[in-house]
Amino acid sequence: MVLIPVIATFIASFALLFYEAAVVAVAIFDTAWQGDVSPSNAKTLSVGLIEAVDAFLIAIALYIISLGLYVLFVDDALKLPKWLEIHNLDDLKNNLVSVVIVVLAVLFLREAIVRQSGYDLLAFGAALAVVIAALTFYLTKKGVHDD
Repeated sequence: MVLIPVIATFIASFALLFYEAAVVAVAIFDTAWQGDVSPSNAKTLSVGLIEAVDAFLIAIALYIISLGLYVLFVDDALKLPKWLEIHNLDDLKNNLVSVVIVVLAVLFLREAIVRQSGYDLLAFGAALAVVIAALTFYLTKKGVHDD
């Protein structure tokens, strides 16, 4: 039964990776083809590339879920890098929380480029900071960042 989500998240991860790679290639090609080096075009390309990074991070999260479920429920002998070793559900959750923190940071970067209003951005940043602080506290409480 667990092979179903393992395979589904693995396929979803690679589908998102390939789709976003195509989006990036098209965006760069279109920009180069147009030859428009105006600040507004550069801003548009920057936002598109930041959104692609966000999608890549989500694809990586899906890949980590796939690997984690496989290791936990199918074959725990799978060789993984030390930073990605998953021995229980808490390890999987900790890896995912770490990726979520980075995704939120990238989301803020995108909004900082797109938004015009400073106070609106400040409120958005403060809300993200609270969420990131709570997630970091969760990781610290679990002993992930014990050095």
